[in-house]
Amino acid sequence: MLGHHYTHTFLETAIASVNAGCNLELSYGMKNNVFMHIPQALAMGNITLQMLRDRVRPLFYTRMRLGEFDPPAMNPYSALDLSVVQSPEHRNLSLEAAVKSFVLLKNIRGTLPLRAGDLPNQRLAVVGPFADNSRVLFGDYAPVPEPQYIYTPRRGLEMLGTNVSFAAGCSEPRCWWYSRAEVVRAAGAADVVVVCLGTGVDVETEMKDRSDLSLPGHQLELLQDAVQ
Repeated sequence: MLGHHYTHTFLETAIASVNAGCNLELSYGMKNNVFMHIPQALAMGNITLQMLRDRVRPLFYTRMRLGEFDPPAMNPYSALDLSVVQSPEHRNLSLEAAVKSFVLLKNIRGTLPLRAGDLPNQRLAVVGPFADNSRVLFGDYAPVPEPQYIYTPRRGLEMLGTNVSFAAGCSEPRCWWYSRAEVVRAAGAADVVVVCLGTGVDVETEMKDRSDLSLPGHQLELLQDAVQ
């Protein structure tokens, strides 16, 4: 509320929030947060002790139901480590979810799927700032998996046993600096060109919005050069 100028101070925000029924804060930090001003609001009479109890009760009830205060030995999830989280079974499920989440907007002249039997006789080029940069492939609030489990478009295509050439064109998604020559060189010698473009957290994320939906920097120019 403070950021949107509904209130003007943390104290005013705390009073308005508690009165509205809010009992959980996504805080600015332990030393700089809204609800630390509740004691002052209580002392001033802007909120009551019974109101605080009513707000706290469901919050702690939920935390108790989730087992937050149980001994670790009672929580079966305490024993889980990366050997379980990144087990073959879980990675296969992630792969299935990724495959089923693709949305194909157009398939002009039946370009897709690329037929595995034809690929060894074709030359592929994968270009763009997302073609072989594992760091930019994950969105906001995404976990950081083991590097061995990250497959960039370039790495995935190279597993198909075909001749793959690569050109990033831009070193990062903002694409302020663009090497047209390397993209034209890679695309011009290929039968199939895979262009990997987008934004990523470097360009847009929480509290980092954009005024339009255009491709950032020289990415549109990169796409046009690859098509040409």
